[in-house]
Amino acid sequence: MAVAEFLDTAQGRRLAYHKSEGAGPTVVFLGGLKSDMEGTKAVYLEAWAQARGQAFLRFDYSGHGESSGTFEEGCIGDWHEDTVAAIEALTEGSLVVVGSSMGGWQALLLAKAMPERIAGMVTIAAAPDFTEEGYWASFSDEQKAALETVGHVELPSDYMEPYVITKRMIEDGRQRLVLRAALNLPFPVRFLQGTADTAVSTETAVRLLEHADGPDMRLLLVKDADHRFSDGPCLELIEQAVLDVMPSQ
Repeated sequence: MAVAEFLDTAQGRRLAYHKSEGAGPTVVFLGGLKSDMEGTKAVYLEAWAQARGQAFLRFDYSGHGESSGTFEEGCIGDWHEDTVAAIEALTEGSLVVVGSSMGGWQALLLAKAMPERIAGMVTIAAAPDFTEEGYWASFSDEQKAALETVGHVELPSDYMEPYVITKRMIEDGRQRLVLRAALNLPFPVRFLQGTADTAVSTETAVRLLEHADGPDMRLLLVKDADHRFSDGPCLELIEQAVLDVMPSQ
């Protein structure tokens, strides 16, 4: 297994990454909340890109995987800064951005920050605005009070140990919402969503499709696919979606 390289950012964070040289545009994989760059989708896409001779980048946000910091210290804005830092330091030219779950929100934030760099986008179970629409909206009065007094709440997860959701994550998330203001995606976009996803609803995927504005957007619903979206057929769908948004060479 290749050993990760590290990037020191202006914010004082140390980000682990794997970069493959090749032809542009660079495919950039943005992982989900508490996920890391060793996940099935990231590694699959890297192997696919390498076989094509396509440039590829995967990395760990701060507090994730091999990067510095702890998850509880982070928030959506920190991970957006990490994404921008990694892309500015490690890539050149146009990008095809692939965002999974929280990485889908990060991809949309990236589209607002540097639309001129993005040639195409694929999201997988994108979870925009989940800190507000998912967490805050579902918190009980007791949980909201705990955010003020304790500074965090713990939420169970279907996939791992409980999430620790901090007051900072909620408050920062409110500054990063993408479904409440104009969202222009002036490049080909493919939204992929499983109907058996218990973390992100089909309604969220439809809302994103209806809210965003762009010349070439499609939503693919996959019956019975779950949030992981990483079995063989789903991986092939991701690969096809990436090819679909790739500029003609």
